[in-house]
Amino acid sequence: MSSEASFDLVVIGTGPGGYVAAIRASQLGLKTAVIEREHLGGVCLNWGCIPTKALLRTSELYSTLKHTGNYGISISGLSFDIQKIVERSRGVAKQLSGGVAYLMKKNKIEVIEGEARLLAPHRIAVAGKESAVEREIEAKHVIVATGARARTLPGLEPDGERIWTYREAMVPPVMPASLLVVGSGAIGIEFASFYRALGADVTVVEIMERVLPVEDEEISAHAQKAFAKQGMTIHTGTQVERLESGAAGVTATLKGPDGAGQQLTVERVILAVGITGNVEGLGLEELGVKVERGHIVIDEWCRTGIEGLYAIGDVVGPPWLAHKASHEGIICVEKIAGLDNVHPLDTSRIPGCTYCTPQIASIGLTEAAAREQGRDIKVGRFPFQANGKAIALGEPEGLVKTVFDAKTGELLGAHMIGAEVTELIQGYAIAKTLETTEAELIESVFPHPTLSEMMHEAVLDAYGRVINF
Repeated sequence: MSSEASFDLVVIGTGPGGYVAAIRASQLGLKTAVIEREHLGGVCLNWGCIPTKALLRTSELYSTLKHTGNYGISISGLSFDIQKIVERSRGVAKQLSGGVAYLMKKNKIEVIEGEARLLAPHRIAVAGKESAVEREIEAKHVIVATGARARTLPGLEPDGERIWTYREAMVPPVMPASLLVVGSGAIGIEFASFYRALGADVTVVEIMERVLPVEDEEISAHAQKAFAKQGMTIHTGTQVERLESGAAGVTATLKGPDGAGQQLTVERVILAVGITGNVEGLGLEELGVKVERGHIVIDEWCRTGIEGLYAIGDVVGPPWLAHKASHEGIICVEKIAGLDNVHPLDTSRIPGCTYCTPQIASIGLTEAAAREQGRDIKVGRFPFQANGKAIALGEPEGLVKTVFDAKTGELLGAHMIGAEVTELIQGYAIAKTLETTEAELIESVFPHPTLSEMMHEAVLDAYGRVINF
């Protein structure tokens, strides 16, 4: 082993947490390096957020084109090529991964390819991709940003052929005629939307009592009705006990809420039962780093408890969101650099987005969570069907919902389902960061005609002042 480099900061992993942390560190004058074992950009850019959105864009366009008659446009012979769809998605991922490489060079960040292992709080061994010789790196500070991978359950192991994780689901060799999606969180529902829009017979099984269980109950109910209308079969309160591959496909044994068993045979299965942190092989246990339920335990400043060692992103636990990882990276680095006015991450201000059809977005407390906290609340709602822009777009299905503290006017939460809500939610995110009350939101002027007007109306409705419904 040879020791040949010393840095102020080394980041292990280059996903949206790792590469952002490295850039911010370089901006603050720290000599910085990143270690990456696979692709710059991590899972998000290469196998997650970005390529899945490319796939979903195709399915959205395909669905719209099937209904162009509603807009006075006639199209015949509509078809799709699954290989070209996949090629476009992979091309988008490749372009963005190349963009991260450019950013590393621009910010004078050294990129070290290989597998990292912590020897001590300030020493890292890196095994190269093509060499058995390890390189030793020294660093005053080390950030672990190794991300996470798909979780598996006993009896539900992926085989890469018929039983897929998200990776195989993004590069299907052929379009399956039938598909079972196990889990109805964001990942599961997004894939269910993609494959259903392209014609697959899709069944979704969720062990909880409703789909998208982390969302507001009213939004979940609205979503389930929309999915059923699209032709999805939804089983809630149902467990997949085992999967068996055979010549005819995959046979799933289901156990319903009443305890009754049922079997379902499909061509492919997508497992979307959560993720677990990439904590193995890093030397964490030897250093005494605390790991619980597959995730590194950190404090509010992303410190692990070992001097000079930090962790950010999916490897430290939920919410498993790229923008959460990026923000943690900024906080961690700025604290390391000794900047004043650095604030811990407030997870209640992190918006979550699901890019299914219809889209879903939320921030803060659900109505039920607010009531469970004993809050006296005001709730406002406004339907898409009462918004002129939504009707003109041909997207009249959806809802905007707001939850306020009745005593202080604090915006506790906002929950949305419908066209482009993943873009609209940021308005409420800014409002929460600024600690805006209903007074400022009511006084704000929203442009017309826009979908954003519904955000205003949902606030007005909470206070008995709704105008257009």
